[in-house]
Amino acid sequence: MTDARPDARPDSVRLVAIRDTPLDVSEVVDVLGDDGAGGLTLFIGQVRDHDGGKGVTALDYSAHPSALERLEDVCRRVAAEHDVRGVAAVHRVGELRIGDLAVVVATTAAHRGDAFAASRALIDTLKAEVPIWKHQVFDDQSEEWVGTP
Repeated sequence: MTDARPDARPDSVRLVAIRDTPLDVSEVVDVLGDDGAGGLTLFIGQVRDHDGGKGVTALDYSAHPSALERLEDVCRRVAAEHDVRGVAAVHRVGELRIGDLAVVVATTAAHRGDAFAASRALIDTLKAEVPIWKHQVFDDQSEEWVGTP
């Protein structure tokens, strides 16, 4: 997939991307560097080996062509609704293995409470509104799509 253009967003939205390559937590932390930020809250979603009581053996994320635009919109709204200094969100697509990073979101704010609230809103809204779907294969050979309409 692709990264959003840095000049296409307000200054507080620092990184928005959907990628088919491994995610790098340090990239997200580095892009949010800000001497005025007293708190940086980071959420990392990784592929687990189970879901709904079944063992997961394979997982694949797919994104609708509008997903990056929708992710940018979510980031802008979170930045506008919370007293943050920086926002970043990166999601992975393609085949992932157990333990791989699927999503990294982070916010910075002058105070920790604002950073925690904004990061919670960011991941929750991303999961609810951005059209990225998860296809899971279980150890009993059954399959499930998660997040599809």
